[in-house]
Amino acid sequence: MHVSLYEASVPIFSQLLGGTSGVLDKMNAHCAEKNIDPSVLINSRLFPNMYALGRQVQTACDWANNTCAWLGGVAPLAFTNDEKTAEELKARIAKAIAFINAIDKAAINAGAMREISWKAGQNTRRMVGKDFLLHQAMPQFYFHQTAAYSILRHNGVELAKRDFMGAVPRMTQS
Repeated sequence: MHVSLYEASVPIFSQLLGGTSGVLDKMNAHCAEKNIDPSVLINSRLFPNMYALGRQVQTACDWANNTCAWLGGVAPLAFTNDEKTAEELKARIAKAIAFINAIDKAAINAGAMREISWKAGQNTRRMVGKDFLLHQAMPQFYFHQTAAYSILRHNGVELAKRDFMGAVPRMTQS
């Protein structure tokens, strides 16, 4: 069985980012029920040296956006990173999902051997597209998705695994 770069990226990014959008809705409902200012949770973090919830969501969007764009040979969306509310974060998620779903499947699949370079701190790192997706982008994406979910779960928002997962796409017959 062959899985294309497109199949290993766009549908997964879209599904899990959609889950995060739903998690933000649950956060808002939790805040309304408990009379908590949502900015408290958006600025919460698991540990002082980790990103706050809002930045975790932004970074997950960045990994999806940049990865699909670079694999597809197109310029990524430019975000301003100024989202302060759940609604603004949800808008960013929707924009990222729409963008990655608009990138040509064949272009993404053609990126398997394309050199991808990105900044990591003061360094520029380079990998071919397939390795970048599997060994850098997906682990980074999952890390930030999990951290965002965990921040809310830690702060009492009632979430389940299905919330993290988002809507599972209808599976194709083989």
